[in-house]
Amino acid sequence: MAYGGPPVWAYGFADPAQENGPGTSVEAPEPAEAPAAPSPPENPPDRTQGAEDILSALRALGTPAVPKAGGRIFTLPIIGQIEGHIALPPQNKTTKYEHIIPQLVAAEESPDVDGVLIILNTVGGDVEAGLAIAEMIASLTKPTVALVLGGGHSIGVPIAVAARYSFIAETATMTIHPIRLNGLVIGVPQTFEYIDKMQERIIRFVVKHSRIDEGTFRSLMFKTGELTRDVGTNVVGEDAVRYGLIDALGGLGDALGKLKALIAEAREQAAWMPEAEAGRRLPPSPRPGVPDCARSAGPDRAPGEGPPAGPYVQ
Repeated sequence: MAYGGPPVWAYGFADPAQENGPGTSVEAPEPAEAPAAPSPPENPPDRTQGAEDILSALRALGTPAVPKAGGRIFTLPIIGQIEGHIALPPQNKTTKYEHIIPQLVAAEESPDVDGVLIILNTVGGDVEAGLAIAEMIASLTKPTVALVLGGGHSIGVPIAVAARYSFIAETATMTIHPIRLNGLVIGVPQTFEYIDKMQERIIRFVVKHSRIDEGTFRSLMFKTGELTRDVGTNVVGEDAVRYGLIDALGGLGDALGKLKALIAEAREQAAWMPEAEAGRRLPPSPRPGVPDCARSAGPDRAPGEGPPAGPYVQ
């Protein structure tokens, strides 16, 4: 060696054997441990769940995926026959009123719902159940729009006109006829008086919540010679609008557009309405343009005091 020192390794460090003296053994450094493999998750995802969901949707709806409804509109379908106090045969498609009423209460109370869209394709059914649904819809404070598709027959007529605004498809029909009575009938005058009173309730409700006059509605209800096995009239979409029974012809897009416009109008009214007045506000008039001064609590009346007597109080 030229410089007399210990040999230097390639990287500039002295030989450890020479530094520790002759005969000294040096242990080789232990190799670094390989990184541990990631442990499997405790609950691995079930890959069969997605396939089961797709198969379930195919069996129920005929499509592998159902689009999720957006917005703040609650859709209430009334399909088939309206079932009341008596259960109908299993082969009948029915709408149970004990299912509809809680949904309407939830829609009225929910802050996430701004409006209700009622879609009808019904043949009618139980009179008292249908009137109960119609009264619930008419008493909602949130905007409501009804759309008649296919048919809104019999007791479906009061349900259709109960909404704030109503549409009917051009090919849809509405059958107006006197009420029928099933089961045991006692042949006494009181039975026919009861039927007449029940019929008057329907007539008053329809006339109050639509633009049709009572004389026209009665003439359609008791007309003969049009229905082969019944008394009454089968009203097609355009005729229903011409009689004033339904507000306008239209489809789903028209109904949604009108409902969104009513929601925007309600928001504007709530923006300037005083909080005390908004807390005592009653449902608005059934039809736009009809004064609702007799149905609203005004600042000159104490809370809980009924509206004054007037032409709009029944």
